[in-house]
Amino acid sequence: MSGSMITSNTRNTTSKALNSSTVKAWKINKLRNICGMSTKMGKKCGLALILIIITSCGVSNVVIDGSFPTPNIGKLPVSVAVIYDDALREFVFMEYTETGEEEFNIEIGGSHIQLFNAVLPAMFDEVVFVNTIEEAQATGTDAIFVPVINEFQLGLPAKTKLNFCEVWVEYNMRLLTTDGDYIADWIVTSYGRTPNEAFRSTEAAINDAAVIALRSLASNFSLNFDQVPEVRTWLSNL
Repeated sequence: MSGSMITSNTRNTTSKALNSSTVKAWKINKLRNICGMSTKMGKKCGLALILIIITSCGVSNVVIDGSFPTPNIGKLPVSVAVIYDDALREFVFMEYTETGEEEFNIEIGGSHIQLFNAVLPAMFDEVVFVNTIEEAQATGTDAIFVPVINEFQLGLPAKTKLNFCEVWVEYNMRLLTTDGDYIADWIVTSYGRTPNEAFRSTEAAINDAAVIALRSLASNFSLNFDQVPEVRTWLSNL
């Protein structure tokens, strides 16, 4: 993984994921107390205890949650229709254990919508959010913008043996004419990492690293958009 990390005074929010180990311990202790009241319940309680342990060791769900400041940049004198397809909205990455079992289910699609909703209106004179090419064509805007996630990678300290959690994402940014022809089609990458701390959960570390990667994307995309050769040519011909 490689890339650059940006800093922000905005406080990272922590993951919404449930601390499953805490809940598991609470359930087991409660069941032990109940079982101690009667020896007749021994066999039933033993079976229930086993079931709780098994079912509490499943996948941990992490919904990436953070805040994304609006960039302080000059607006380009163009109007853009924006399409977020279902693949972006519902993007999920599953991290597996070394034995192939599901470990972390990372939902990051919603945070991308939040980020682009903050960044794009600061970049262009007019931004219209639509669902299809046909809707975009009806708006009469100068162009159509479609962001796509190509690849998501996660590095966890337990596996990389490094003292930080890493997130790396590759995007395909697509700028189209209202006829659906390509104006520009380019790759953008983002990277975020956060140090491994004793009292922070893995879920929280994943969330923080992902938020840093998203802020890196916001900075890179907004500052370098008009430096993409095809975009620069298009802007000069408007």
